[in-house]
Amino acid sequence: MARSRLLPDNFTLYLIATVTLASLLPAQGVFADALAIATKVAVSLLFFLHGAKLSREAILAGIGHWRLQIAVVATTFALFPVLGWALSPVLRPLVTPDLYTGILYLCALPATVQSAIAFASMARGNVPAAVCSASASTLLGVVLTPLVLGLLLAQDAAMGDLLGAIGRIGVQLLLPFIAGHLLRPWIGDFLKRRTSVMKVVDQGSILLVVYAAFSHAVIDGLWSQLPLSAMAGLLVVCGVLLALVLSVTVWGSRRLGFSKEDEIAIVFCGSTKSLITGVPMANVLFAANVAGAIVLPLMVFHQMQLMVCAVLAQRYARRPADPALTAAEAAKA
Repeated sequence: MARSRLLPDNFTLYLIATVTLASLLPAQGVFADALAIATKVAVSLLFFLHGAKLSREAILAGIGHWRLQIAVVATTFALFPVLGWALSPVLRPLVTPDLYTGILYLCALPATVQSAIAFASMARGNVPAAVCSASASTLLGVVLTPLVLGLLLAQDAAMGDLLGAIGRIGVQLLLPFIAGHLLRPWIGDFLKRRTSVMKVVDQGSILLVVYAAFSHAVIDGLWSQLPLSAMAGLLVVCGVLLALVLSVTVWGSRRLGFSKEDEIAIVFCGSTKSLITGVPMANVLFAANVAGAIVLPLMVFHQMQLMVCAVLAQRYARRPADPALTAAEAAKA
């Protein structure tokens, strides 16, 4: 196990630096107003570019494996929320009310795309199915995330009007995504040749939203209201959720008779949660003064899932090669 796998990646360090900057120099006044506009533009651009990157061929290639796709959707939008809700008596006392709302929000989010596919590839899993599952999860999340969250929060006023929330997500996230995908035949190759630009837009948009969200939260007294015990409790809660979901997906995949390659796709697509989708969506769903606390569990879970899944992918990759697959590959050579 490489030691580097257990260290934060560069983007996580950027996130920490952004939260620190917002804590020391929060955006206020005219700058905060300009930042709000810039954030909306950046997020719309982010989803436009993600729509343009989405491969229709990859989706069609994986749709035929409907049992695997149902398993991933069920894990992402049913198992996670049920665990977050059912474990409320145990988890809620460990954190503050806003952090627990953030945990429920985390449970309702779609799967990550890049990380899930990368881990499935590293582990020698069913990569086409992983691409399909992760992409479909992002699209379904536009509608399912606010619906599931509305059920979890019930009478909680943190999210406001449910239909209004879905409408705002549709306008700010889904429409740019669809526009980007429709323009893919003309701009897809151009974007493929400029992956470094895409990475800057990806990470820059998220950092901008995080800075804006935490600026509001800091001004409203986030850190003065957040005891160290709650931060420690948050680490425990994220660890418990991740361990339970990984255990259930591994056990369930084997009980349902999936191949090892399919199991890998289910585990990595079902157990991960998208930071790139979750941070902008929180900015749309929640009031500015609570959005910072809401995304904090997601940021902690994001780093935890990267470290744990990297180790798990390495373990899968060390398994002996399937003789049947090896023979088939040799025959094609």
